[in-house]
Amino acid sequence: MKTAVQTILNHEDIQNKIRRIAYQIYESNVDEQEIILAGIALNGYVIAERLKTILEEVSDLKCTLCKVTMNKMEPQGTVETSLDATKYQDKSLVLIDDVLNSGTTLIYGVKYFLDVPLKKFKTAVLVNRNHKKYPVKADFKGISLSTSLQERVKVRFKPGKDSAILE
Repeated sequence: MKTAVQTILNHEDIQNKIRRIAYQIYESNVDEQEIILAGIALNGYVIAERLKTILEEVSDLKCTLCKVTMNKMEPQGTVETSLDATKYQDKSLVLIDDVLNSGTTLIYGVKYFLDVPLKKFKTAVLVNRNHKKYPVKADFKGISLSTSLQERVKVRFKPGKDSAILE
């Protein structure tokens, strides 16, 4: 049986949510000189890039991108970052992903960064589902969504046609 697909966020909605998250990040870091935007590959990094663009428009924060790579099916394995730990040590860092499902990916991402002393550490997601397996929360979220365990949320980034869908 084929499941129905429902659009949760359209292109304009996603742009608005990301802009709002950018302002929230700025408000939380108004006294900072630099912030590290650590996006979990692939979609979390796309969001981090967009947040960087907006933050540089609306603030004088220096925004540095960091790509976080991990196997989302086995996140307890190797986590790698595009920046050396000395580049984000004693700085404010935001770990970013597209969807917070069970919290597994985010908790292992958080665990990785806990090995380095940070000035401030927050998390951001575009879609926050309410089925957490771990005690992790998103400090900044675009939308919170209650779904069944069988449903899946997918975020797709296509030029001019971004969408978040529920299957």
